[in-house]
Parts: sequence; structure tokens; C-alpha cells
Amino acid sequence: MPQPKFAFGPFQLLPVQRLLLKRGKPVALGSRALDVLIALVECAGATVSKEQLIARVWPDTVVEETNLRVHIATLRKALGDGRGGRRFISNIAGRGYCFVAEIDHQHGQPAPSERATEPSLALPDKASIAVMPFHNMSGDPEQEYFADGMVEEIITALSRISWLFVIARNSTFTYKGRSVDVRQVGRELGVRYVLEGSVRKADQRVRIAGQLIDAFTGAHLWADRFDGSLEDIFELQDKVAVSVAGVIEPTLLDAETRRSTERPTSDLTAYDLYLRAVGPIDAGGIGREQILHSLDLLGEAIDRDPRYGLALGAAALCYQALHIAGWISEPDAKRLEALSLAHRALTVAGDNARVLGQVARVLGYFGEDLPGAIALMDRALTRNPSFARGWQWSGWLRLWAGQPDVGIGHLETSMRLNPLQWRGDFYLGIGVGHFLARRFEDASACLLLSLQENPTWVPTYRFLASCYAHLGRFDEARETVTRLRTLTNEVVPSATHWRNPEHRELYLSGLRSAAGETTFSTHLRRSHSRPPPDDRGG
Repeated sequence: MPQPKFAFGPFQLLPVQRLLLKRGKPVALGSRALDVLIALVECAGATVSKEQLIARVWPDTVVEETNLRVHIATLRKALGDGRGGRRFISNIAGRGYCFVAEIDHQHGQPAPSERATEPSLALPDKASIAVMPFHNMSGDPEQEYFADGMVEEIITALSRISWLFVIARNSTFTYKGRSVDVRQVGRELGVRYVLEGSVRKADQRVRIAGQLIDAFTGAHLWADRFDGSLEDIFELQDKVAVSVAGVIEPTLLDAETRRSTERPTSDLTAYDLYLRAVGPIDAGGIGREQILHSLDLLGEAIDRDPRYGLALGAAALCYQALHIAGWISEPDAKRLEALSLAHRALTVAGDNARVLGQVARVLGYFGEDLPGAIALMDRALTRNPSFARGWQWSGWLRLWAGQPDVGIGHLETSMRLNPLQWRGDFYLGIGVGHFLARRFEDASACLLLSLQENPTWVPTYRFLASCYAHLGRFDEARETVTRLRTLTNEVVPSATHWRNPEHRELYLSGLRSAAGETTFSTHLRRSHSRPPPDDRGG
């Protein structure tokens, strides 16, 4: 039986295959956003109420309307709604949404094999791989962190290969402890290849076993094992990376993966301390006590190896997080400590993309040369274009520089590289970008999603309170400030890291009003209706 297709503008929507194409190429959309689009397109020209959309997309589930608004905003961005005067989705005030573009109804019958292998995420335009959590074969649960650190180092080694698209660690680690078909992994992460493996550690010996699998066919392309002493652990990691790269691209020059790079440290105890410090934070543990505990561990690592760049940079980032949340005594002294750590990290960074990114974020936040910090971050991303956390940090630097739409774009790149990552900081950054561009409804929806991921992060409450004030929702603004006061004594910060004076005043004026420190002026009430500055050109 012929299957329906809907063509509009440069797009084709194939509901049965659950696929949106733009000029023949797949567009990456989450499953909920795709459900919303299908519901609107099937009722094109008619208003679909918010209640109807929620009932269809989230059946038998209680969700807030903000979830729907976030997916509508995602669709508008993916479709380029409003660019060049072209409209696709219209908001019918007080009622719902309407798909307003002209639709050409088509029919076609794709081959069953095509439907079976279609990935949920479009494949990148280059070779792509996900490195799954390695099994800890040591029989000691305490060695889990060692196996996890091994995977992170192999991901880093593979990411140095410029033509290879590497999924970030946090996404692949959502499969840890689960038995999952590699073809499912390929569809969910949008990759062609999956690397599985195990680590066995006994006394001063270690064995790494790995196998490379084609995520479309399930075929095993390569398998090998590597034995060595703990002193040679980094050499073993490079051997695995070289072997995998050679299978994916036989013509790869040996120099591509055998480039000389500085090792993070030769002290394995310092390395263990570093992994224990950053693991919980990378997974979303950014509460005050967790950050302080991580600082203690990083301090021990630095004591053992004062030139350990990753530990120096991570410690500087911890001070920056405590500073922005108002969780620190003697903030001026801690600012100087963070800058000192960052400069020490930079002197030993070499071309280590993560260290360069750590330093760039800290220097950018604490008021030193922001264009220089952005250039440093760009250097890190040139060195490692698959560095998901680097794109996330770069997004924040762009937001601080007064470029909200560029910042949103960099955050979205981070999410594509790490689609299953903890999303609290992602939703916060996207929400702040919308706020600075005066898209307050979209901003509040994203900020609420961020709070669902991390209900104790101070900056989210600050921006949400300011956002509510600019929307005229003063009861909600005051309620948000009440919750904010339970987390920090610093309700209204200096916010000097926001370099655009207009953006800084937009943020602080709303926050002061929500906190009852000033009366919202008529001028400020009107400010949200002005068109945002055009920063899309960079």
C-alpha cells in the first residue's frame, strides 16, 4: 500500500518512516518533536489545540505545556520558520498551533530494508563511531572507574582524527550495565560503527580487548587484545585507537593517529584522583558539596603532579562554578586562585583540547581578554572537532560575548555530538540565549526544563526570575526568588562576565524587580518588544 509523503518548501515529511528530509538529506529531530510535526502537518490549515497535541504526543502521561513549547521552538528552528518571510507553524493565541505552509501530498513505497535500517539520527557526512563502556573484568567493583577512564582516553585518542566523528562519553555511558543491540545504538546515536571492549586489571598488568562492529549490519569488522604493564597504559590506548582507525579508513596515514601528544600525567594515582573528581560533575553533579569534594580530590592530584594540566584546569572550573553560584567566601581571593590555576594549566596544555577549553572558559568568565578566550576555545575545537564539552563551553563564551544565536548554535552542536548527555546545562544555555534575544516565552520553557534536570543550580533560578519579570508574571518571579534565597545569599550578582551592557542590564533589571529591589520602569516593560540585535553573523 502506498505510504503518504508531505512536501512543503525544501522539506519532505515521511510519517511512516518517521523521517524529515531537507533537499533529500535527513534532518535530525527528536522523536517528540517529530510527533508534533506529524500531528500539525496531517491537520494542515486547521488549528490543533495544545491539549490535542499533548494528548497525541504524550498519551497517558502528565506533562507541562512548557514541554510542548520547547518542541515547537525546536521545530521552528529546524524548519527555518520566519527566515525570508517563510512561515510554517503559526501560534493561534489562546488556542493552539496551525501548520500554515502549502503542502503537496505525495505517495511512495520505500523498500522494507530501507525502513529497517533508517537511523533515528542522520549520519554525519564522515565516518562516525561510538565507544561503548568497557566491561570491568577485574572482579573488583572499585575498579569500575579505571575501566571508565580507559574508555575516555580511547575516545580522546580517536577524536584527534580530523575525519572521524566521535560520540562523546556521556552519551555512550547511558548504556552502561545494559545489554543492548549495537544496531539500536547506531540508530539512537546516529553512528556507523560501534566499539565494544573490556579491561582486565591484575597487579601491575592490564589487558584491553576490543571489537569493532558495523552498526547497520551487525558484522564484526575487527577484534584484538592488547597486554601490557600499567607503566605502558597510554601506549596501549593509542594501539587500540590506531587499529580501529585503520579498519574504518584503510588509507589513513599512520601519522594521523601516531602524532606525538603530551601525556596528561605519568602518576597513575593522580590520574585516578582526577577521574574520581570529574566523573560526578560530568554526569550533572554540580551541587555545592559535590564541587567542594571534587576540589579536594583535584588538590591531591595536583600535589602529586603540579604540572597535571587536566587537574589544574578542572580545579579552576570548580572555583568558577562556586563563584557564579555565590557559594564561595572571599570571592576576590578565589577568583585570583582560579586564574592562577588556569594560567598554570595553559603553560602545560600543549595541544590538549580539553585543557585549552577549560582555560578558555575560566579566563572568559573572570573578565580577562574575552576575544582571546574565544580564540583559545576555537584552537581547542580545531584540534578536536568532536569535542562535545568544548562546543558547550564555546556556546557559553559566545553568550557572554553578546552573541546569543551563535551561542545557541554551538550548544546544539554539542548536543549532536553527545545526544544522550545530561541536559541541565544545555537547556540553561539555550534558555539564556533566548532570554538575551528577548524571546522570553521560549526562554522560560527551556529554563524550567533545566531545573527539572538540576533543581539546585543558582543561575537557572536567577534567569527564570528575571524572565518572569519581563513577561509581567510577577507572582511567579517572586516565588522563584523565594526558592533562590534558599540556595544562595547572592540573589543579584555583579554579572560582570556578561560583556554586552544591554544584555547585562536586561538580566539584572528583571532580577532586581523580581527580588523587590526596584520598581519595573515603563521603559523596561517595553524593552522586551524591541527586535533583538542581529548577531547571527558571528
